[in-house]
Amino acid sequence: MINKIKKLINLNNLDGYIVPKNDEFFTEYSKINKLEIVANFSGSAGFILILKNTNHLFVDGRYTIQAKQQSGKKFKIHEIPFTWPKDILKYDAQFNIGFDPKLFTTETLKIYFNNSCNLFPVNSNLFKDKVEEINKDNLVYQINTSIVGESSKSKIKRLKKILESKKLDNLFISSGENVCWLLNIRGKDLPNSPIANFQAILTSNKNIILFGNIKKLKNIKKELFKNKISFYEKNDFFKILSSLKGKSFCIDNKTCSVFNEKLISSRFLIKKRVDPINELKSIKNNTEIKNMVEAHIKDGVAVTKFLYWIKNSNIKKLDEIKVEKRLESFRKQSKSYLFPSFDTIAGSGPNGAIIHYRSNIKSNRKLNKNHLLLVDSGGQYKWGTTDITRTISFSDPSKKTKELYTRVLKGHIAVVMSKIDKLKNGNNIDKLARKSLNSVNLDYRHGTGHGVGFFMNVHEGPQSISKNNFIKLKKGMIVSNEPGLYLENKLGIRIENLVYIDGNNKNLFFKNLTFAPFEKDLIDENLLTKIEKDYIFSYHLETYSKISAYLNNKERKWLAKLIQ
Repeated sequence: MINKIKKLINLNNLDGYIVPKNDEFFTEYSKINKLEIVANFSGSAGFILILKNTNHLFVDGRYTIQAKQQSGKKFKIHEIPFTWPKDILKYDAQFNIGFDPKLFTTETLKIYFNNSCNLFPVNSNLFKDKVEEINKDNLVYQINTSIVGESSKSKIKRLKKILESKKLDNLFISSGENVCWLLNIRGKDLPNSPIANFQAILTSNKNIILFGNIKKLKNIKKELFKNKISFYEKNDFFKILSSLKGKSFCIDNKTCSVFNEKLISSRFLIKKRVDPINELKSIKNNTEIKNMVEAHIKDGVAVTKFLYWIKNSNIKKLDEIKVEKRLESFRKQSKSYLFPSFDTIAGSGPNGAIIHYRSNIKSNRKLNKNHLLLVDSGGQYKWGTTDITRTISFSDPSKKTKELYTRVLKGHIAVVMSKIDKLKNGNNIDKLARKSLNSVNLDYRHGTGHGVGFFMNVHEGPQSISKNNFIKLKKGMIVSNEPGLYLENKLGIRIENLVYIDGNNKNLFFKNLTFAPFEKDLIDENLLTKIEKDYIFSYHLETYSKISAYLNNKERKWLAKLIQ
């Protein structure tokens, strides 16, 4: 593929070409991983810049080790946000870089290049999808109002009011997940998320026009007609756009491609660049929270059964892939379980230090009683999305290892006990999570927490707990709480629960969704305050009260011992 790209560069008289990870819907997990095809890099984020004489792979801190291992022979690895393409090109205005306009947003190109070169749109079709067969397995389906807690009509009405208040005529909903939220539909267009890849326009006369593969709507056409929703193939976008009234458009700068932005701006004034659905869907209603709580009970049972099983197994007979399959088998015991919310990370020893590690036949390690095992996994359930990480010990760990784990746990506890009404946003809470590690000059190269969707994407904003997130945290938002620590070629530690925000405007606080025991063998109680010890006791007690009824006698007794 590198040769194909270099051929494209020469044919178009370019100096380079940029390849993103995302598809035209800008989803994290698409069916084709372009970075893996070009650079053998299997991570879920990053991009490639191919120049005539050099190849460059840009990844964030979660993937630097993995990128070096998988792609280091043919690519120079750069860590963002410390290095961007503009730093490589060094503002050489003579450089001509090609890009696919359907795969980039204006904002992304600005961040990457900032006028450091000439950018040329090239419709290359280098990664053209196979023609998709439409069958009963990938049809779009409706989610009942009793499950999501609000009708599509009500959501559209709320959205209309926002547009009216901001004096915007039309809204282009470019994100598939936002369309799914608005219309209470789901699909099977992504490997780990129940998303239907459609885009929509809310017009000035307040109608919804849906764009995508119409054949997938076979089972819900009547419902759409009832709600006065029309639908067209995506190739009809400009034709329909040309018939619309009004003067202005709202687009989303994170998911509206350069291609679609140019079509819209050729006929309308673009006045706002944030889709208001982003915030609306981030705030879960009482029904969604209730369903997420129930999904997490089922998931907590599966993970606790798994933890009991692995702590009582002959680990000499186990490896990372066997661990992944066994954990999946415990989740499958629930009739509500559908599929994983992301590829399971099961990293033993040094593999645990690769933050978003994915085991394969080549990298698969046998478990070792002297090595920690980091397991990060999640599920899509009827109805909810889960994500949990536990770090497991199989022997009497060293004092240093216990100290490291305990410092991560202290950060985890600091997050869940933080005063949200005082701290306001994820940036301030992120500092608390790192405090204990930072006190001994340690840190981790990822955010402390990401937003999570309701039976949707496991990574979903706009809120997060990270150094660069200043979005105000509000009641109903869900985030992960996952500080960690990684020592290259040695070990990885991460402790993750999902939490939601409850309370009122004067007293907002986190409540745990996730319930499964921590690794007590790794806790150094001498490093804990009384408040932290009390929290661990209360958490394990609550875990027992919520899931013990679904465990067998041996599992129940094992869990009860953790409370003592």
